[in-house]
Amino acid sequence: MKKSKYIYLIALLPFVVLALLYELLPLATVIIRSFQPDEGVGFTMENYVTIFSKLLYQKAILNSLKISLVSALAGIVIAFFGARAVHRHQGKLNHVFMTVLNMVSNFAGIPLAFAYMILLGNAGIVVNIGKELGISFLSNYNLYTMNGMSMIYVYFQIPLSTLLLIPAFDGIQKQWKEACMLLGGSPGTFWRSIGIPVLMPTILSTFSVLFANALAAYATIYALMMDNIALLPVQIAGSFTGEVKMRAGLGGALSVVMMALMVIMILITNTLSKRFQKGVRR
Repeated sequence: MKKSKYIYLIALLPFVVLALLYELLPLATVIIRSFQPDEGVGFTMENYVTIFSKLLYQKAILNSLKISLVSALAGIVIAFFGARAVHRHQGKLNHVFMTVLNMVSNFAGIPLAFAYMILLGNAGIVVNIGKELGISFLSNYNLYTMNGMSMIYVYFQIPLSTLLLIPAFDGIQKQWKEACMLLGGSPGTFWRSIGIPVLMPTILSTFSVLFANALAAYATIYALMMDNIALLPVQIAGSFTGEVKMRAGLGGALSVVMMALMVIMILITNTLSKRFQKGVRR
């Protein structure tokens, strides 16, 4: 037994080394750097004071929180119905749907930005169609605003959240629905009283993943807006690639703020998830 333990530890060693070099060490470096001035010598809280006192960074935090919460909520609601449809209907159509879902879940970054520019940009196909047909909300649509950006975020949230929710629906047993119907309950009653409470821990966990996914999204937004939008990932990148000088300390502090927001969201969703699990057991 002891020999087999050592064999397992040796097998895990490469993963431990990778985690140390590519996760823990960079994380520690960013945190330490956030408390250093741009010259890299000494200890200072100046970077955090700048973040919470300068309007640009305050707006970046608020915009990132807003767009992450809105896109995660919209994505989870749409994904719920998509995952439910997959659960209810089995067959060849499901295989096609899963294939398309896996394909579009990987369609992000710069290609997604160009696709939206072609469809909904100032001279986009859909915008021109709206102008030709006199549809005002299409002809006046402005992709290069926070609302326009929100649509892009929602797009790449839906496939991810659907893929994460589908396995959870497999845990909904047919006998539960039948028992609810025998007791006089409607399908709506089943989902309100049984289905959604059972799925809620998974829904909350998925929500925290979507929140983190949106909070850290960078490539698509930068390809569309460059530095013309106040979001945390854009400001972090700008701190390390500034035209005048690099501000690694400020970039590190912004990164720590982003990580803190993610951790707070995970703690909130985990707490709520435990409460729902206790309620389901009772």
